[in-house]
Amino acid sequence: MTSSDCGPEGARAAAAAEVGAPGGRLEARRTGDGSLSLWSEDFGEAFHCGRGALAEAHAKFVAPAQLERFAPGSSLQVVDVCVGLGYNSAALLEAAADRGLAVRWWGLELDPRPLQLALADPGFRGLWRPGTVALLEQLRDQGAWHRPAAGAVPGGSRGRWWLGDARQQLAAVLAEARGQCDLVLHDAFSPGHCPQLWSMEFLAALAALLRPDGRLLTYCAAAAVRRSLQLAGLQLASIAAAGEDAADAQGQPPGAGQLWSHGTAASPQALPVLDGRGLPPARILRALGPLELEHLQTRAAEPYRDPSGRAPAAEILAKRQRAQGTSTAGSTSAWRRRWGLAP
Repeated sequence: MTSSDCGPEGARAAAAAEVGAPGGRLEARRTGDGSLSLWSEDFGEAFHCGRGALAEAHAKFVAPAQLERFAPGSSLQVVDVCVGLGYNSAALLEAAADRGLAVRWWGLELDPRPLQLALADPGFRGLWRPGTVALLEQLRDQGAWHRPAAGAVPGGSRGRWWLGDARQQLAAVLAEARGQCDLVLHDAFSPGHCPQLWSMEFLAALAALLRPDGRLLTYCAAAAVRRSLQLAGLQLASIAAAGEDAADAQGQPPGAGQLWSHGTAASPQALPVLDGRGLPPARILRALGPLELEHLQTRAAEPYRDPSGRAPAAEILAKRQRAQGTSTAGSTSAWRRRWGLAP
């Protein structure tokens, strides 16, 4: 989904078509790498950064998953929150197959139309191997998919999704997968548009899915989200962009117009990160630097709260705004000025 550094229009996204249907209009767009994305009327936001839907799936979900950690023949337990067009899981499935890994998959999605629209697009279908397209078609048509054991993946792979409000549907996934998941891919619309799926309570429930060495991965670097993940008992790292230098690895502003964070990885255990000189492992994850740590001490880190798991977005946002108004935490605007960030 979109992030704070990628507005709903996207730098190179262009409108291609419109689809009118219950649940709000979905507008097809081509992103900077030529891959299909959508813009949602309901959420007022694009599904992906304008630089590239496929590129985003690899950079913010597949690469920081670091599948090389798993021995061939292993089975990955994966939860995809907000399946959308299916990019994140499709990219992960292909990367896992290349490493001889089976996948046990659970998906959460409010609206089946994005996947339907993606599979109707020849360009989207052309991005994937025929077997991957077949699995997505099974998911679209049957709500579940199965890949028999074969070749380098002896255990086979299978998955199913739950359609509806993820806050309610998550209980079924927890009943099957609590404490067993290697990866949770969290790709909801941004907190300002969809706070329901970034509340302290929802993130704590996602944290409960993880194995001790499991990872929650998201494009989001919002202080409220990171603070909630900490409160859920997870340790944090930033997802590093390709080509970050040593100063960037320390969380310093990389310069005007560039990004200071590219997403968040969280785990019950400490994550392997770049050292202070920006050296390996793998230049994928880096420790939060001074800028990011200070961000967590500002009013921006006030969590979104939804104890009932049923509150509408406006109520959650209003509750957080009131809490920020009485908070004794530091000023977010002052933090931005100190670090030379745009208002």
